Amino acid sequence: MSPGKGSTLQLTGRLTGLLGIGTLLLLSVLLSVSVGSAMLDLPTVLSALFSPDGSIASVTVAEVRVPRTVLALIIGAALGIAGGLMQAMTNNPLADPGLLGINAGASFAVAVGIGVFGISSIGTSVWWSMGGTVVAAVLLYLVATRGPIGATPVRLTLVGAALSAVFTGASMALTYLNPMTFERMRFWLVGSVTDRPVGTIEHVGWFVLAGLLLAVWCVRGLNALALGDDVARSLGVNVVLTRVLVLGAIVLLCGAATAAAGPIVFVGLMIPHLARRLFGPDQRWIMAASMLLAPLLVLVADLVGRFIVWPAELRVGIVTALVGAPVLIAMVRGTKKESW
Repeated sequence: MSPGKGSTLQLTGRLTGLLGIGTLLLLSVLLSVSVGSAMLDLPTVLSALFSPDGSIASVTVAEVRVPRTVLALIIGAALGIAGGLMQAMTNNPLADPGLLGINAGASFAVAVGIGVFGISSIGTSVWWSMGGTVVAAVLLYLVATRGPIGATPVRLTLVGAALSAVFTGASMALTYLNPMTFERMRFWLVGSVTDRPVGTIEHVGWFVLAGLLLAVWCVRGLNALALGDDVARSLGVNVVLTRVLVLGAIVLLCGAATAAAGPIVFVGLMIPHLARRLFGPDQRWIMAASMLLAPLLVLVADLVGRFIVWPAELRVGIVTALVGAPVLIAMVRGTKKESW
């Protein structure tokens, strides 16, 4: 087989894979607006979407299930891309916004804002979440780089786990000391895409869009950085600027996602790995695949949460944790056998 033909077949296979994932995502979207405490058939859903008549089914679909589904898509894309950026920039296969304490820092900042300063709007919560993300990232870097061996993947993971435990414990302490804060935070802290304040999508959507655009801008630089800083510079890549832009994208994506839905874990860990296995090491394909796979994971986790204790619901953050913990164990066991 000629090299050109092999490249064409590889491209066709990747495009077919993306099309298949997109089809699954579309089916998940349809299920998400159909499934709940009341099951709705497809004609009813389509009628509610395109010709609403004010009925209970129409209002349920338009005002409850559609915003919930759209938020799951946004949160999934943000966390999946953020995880891929972190893994590529740190050359750490275990990097993840939840595992490294980034999401926990954002959660703690929001808990302080609500419990101490009385913030109530999602618009204000986003900025507190961004600040917590920055603080957590700086602390992670400062602590992990101390010592002769520097910020190795294992060291980053251990420091991140410690920071996550500290931030999570402090958040829980705040919620228990202040009953009002507890009522407002108890569902948010486990990660949820339901019962979000009005305007959540509008407030976080622009931050996520900005983060995604920055991520796309940095793809070429990340591919070059994988070859080493010196090689990247010889290819014309501004290494420092690329890392700064990547950090900015991570802050925007993680801060917005956590402000909107709480600390949903393991999405940013699992999805980039799956994308890399399916589509290879090229960050362009990893980014494209993560944009589809991560929302698919969040939607499926949300659907599983609706079914598993029906007619009640299990929060999406709990489902992703139950799925992600075994995946993390398998990844840790396999890191010595795999090349990164």
